Amino acid sequence: MDDQTRTEIEAAAFRRLRQHLMQDRPDVQNIDLMNLAGFCRNCLSRWYQEAAAERGIEMSKDEAREVYYGMPYDTWKAQNQSEASPEKQAEFETAFKENVLKDKG
Repeated sequence: MDDQTRTEIEAAAFRRLRQHLMQDRPDVQNIDLMNLAGFCRNCLSRWYQEAAAERGIEMSKDEAREVYYGMPYDTWKAQNQSEASPEKQAEFETAFKENVLKDKG
């Protein structure tokens, strides 16, 4: 497989993942994704922002989230996110440290 075809297939898979998380399963909470898989929609938007920066494209966290979510993040949160239990919040603290902060260290 040539590089261009691989890039196109990878992009298509990313778009399908985004569709699954944003349209097919908006009920799945970010905190549950992070606790179970070590990433969430916000991670995907951050990775998008980082990929843009690697190509010299400046993009704020809020801009990247709006691209990924298809709307301002606060709007998406209000429509789709529920309050997390104290247990889930505690699990999140650990998952965030293990998966997000280690990337910055």
